[in-house]
Amino acid sequence: MDTAAPADTALAEALFRVIAAHGWRGVTPGRLSAESGLSGGALVRRFPSRLGLLRLWADVVMEQVEQGTVPGQGGTPRDRLFDVLMRGLDALAPYRAGLTRLMREMYTDAVLYGAIAPLFQRSMERMLDAAEIESGGLKGRLRAAGLTLVWIRVVNAWSKDETEELGPTMATLDRALERAEQAARSFGLAGGDLAPPAMDTPA
Repeated sequence: MDTAAPADTALAEALFRVIAAHGWRGVTPGRLSAESGLSGGALVRRFPSRLGLLRLWADVVMEQVEQGTVPGQGGTPRDRLFDVLMRGLDALAPYRAGLTRLMREMYTDAVLYGAIAPLFQRSMERMLDAAEIESGGLKGRLRAAGLTLVWIRVVNAWSKDETEELGPTMATLDRALERAEQAARSFGLAGGDLAPPAMDTPA
């Protein structure tokens, strides 16, 4: 499994320090250069659009999550998904201040929301894969879309959770997964869950 280069991880962390201090619209080559130690010209050549920086960050986070995946890990699909999402929060820890500001801005900036939405979708497909839940096809896309709503709710709770054990965040995640399963049942997905057919009961 590929792992993020240390330079990419450092750049992603620098990006979110700039976002924490100046917001998304305040991300400029000069500020990012000063924070990362990379030249502004090199940054612009590699990332003509700021969205490329967000894609890099999403890949860095997901590669860290995927490193913790144990093939054939067992347990129920919901338990595996819970574990993967909690690993996702661990991977987000270095970006917490910037991510909190980014998500706050996302709710008032339709262009930013539209740009981030595909990153959420792709990341959730990778979360499903890490949990050994089918993410392909129409059902997989629907699962990923539903999981995106779960993830946004959980990240919002996590951003406000000051407890060491993250009890409130875990409670929010448990409730959000339950609601997602209820919604799946209302749409007639097999097993009433985020992950059919992996969760189907054999006849």
